[in-house]
Amino acid sequence: MMEKNQFLSSPIDKDDLCIKFKVYGNIRDRLTHYSKTNWMAMITKRDYYEILNVGRNAAGEEIKASYRKLALKYHPDRNPDNKEAEEKFKEAAEAYEVLRDPQKRNIYDQYGHQGLEGTGFSGFRGFEDIASSFGDIFENFFGFGAGGRSGMRGPRGADLRYDLTIDFSDAVFGVDTEIEIERFQSCPTCQATGCEPGTYPEECTQCGGTGQISRAQGFFSIRTTCPYCRGEGRTIYHPCPECRGTGQVERRKNVSVKVPAGVDTGTRLRLVGEGEGGVRGAPPGDLYVIINVRPHSFFVRNNSNIICQVPVSFVQVALGADIEVPTLTEEKTLHIPKGTQPGEVFRFKGEGVPSLKGYGKGDQIIQVLVKTPTGLTKKQESLLNEFARLESAKLSTKIKKMFKH
Repeated sequence: MMEKNQFLSSPIDKDDLCIKFKVYGNIRDRLTHYSKTNWMAMITKRDYYEILNVGRNAAGEEIKASYRKLALKYHPDRNPDNKEAEEKFKEAAEAYEVLRDPQKRNIYDQYGHQGLEGTGFSGFRGFEDIASSFGDIFENFFGFGAGGRSGMRGPRGADLRYDLTIDFSDAVFGVDTEIEIERFQSCPTCQATGCEPGTYPEECTQCGGTGQISRAQGFFSIRTTCPYCRGEGRTIYHPCPECRGTGQVERRKNVSVKVPAGVDTGTRLRLVGEGEGGVRGAPPGDLYVIINVRPHSFFVRNNSNIICQVPVSFVQVALGADIEVPTLTEEKTLHIPKGTQPGEVFRFKGEGVPSLKGYGKGDQIIQVLVKTPTGLTKKQESLLNEFARLESAKLSTKIKKMFKH
């Protein structure tokens, strides 16, 4: 058996080539039409085994697994506007198309790239051709089908978004509520098939059910997605009168939403399968509920803690006092020690917001605001003046001691 590299590096003998390719037709006549450019293009093609990074004795499963990795790595959706990745994607697909087919692989092993010219295979034009050929791989790895291999099953339904505004207390403790959404869902008349009841999709007369159309251009055979059935292989000739063949109708639906305790503005809840229905029986999309929390008149939230400001009198902070402070569930007694300063904070442990993770709660933080008295009586003013005189004498003595040092 002639090695590929030896074949390419040796001088090209047309008579010798004709003998080797006699099973594929009169190659002598075909070779006269090749230009130097065509030959150089064939010579510079990379080895298919090298492209897929497998040995020449690799089994079919190994070849398939290697192609999956490369297809995932260089897929156009992961590499937008990247010409190099696009070429590598097509190159890997071409290599896999040859090596997965025992007949093409045997020809390639014996005669290299030139041997494949007699089989009509000339690579892929773009993603549509590739997806049509390897629909099973792309459906498993990228979430969509391709070509006639996926039947009439369409793409997954679209995801939907709903903005839900709730009260502060509902965000803290959780709430069960109901929302109304408008969405496309499976047609009840045709059961999402898109066909008039009593009829079924029929094989496409243009592509014969393959989902692809082959066109010969000179020595090349080019396969493209069938424009009549859009690569599905079957066509609906008698569409459902209610959905007009789409398999979907627009409906309003009430959806129950369980809002867990501890959510905050911006929290996103995912309701699996509550999005729009998939086309012709494909899985539905998801519904994403985005939470917005109304502000509270007394509490302010800081992560899992809640903060409040409590006004107290000058006398209460000076002499100390016990005051009642509202919490999220009830009122609790807060002890204000003597000499408490304005702005000082106190804490109720475990009176904050529950964790979304299901364990632990934050604290309630109370900030003391000293309220300046107004509308004093003469007796109150007299007492405060006496207090001020005493405080002034104490402060003056303290300042003098500071300067002595």
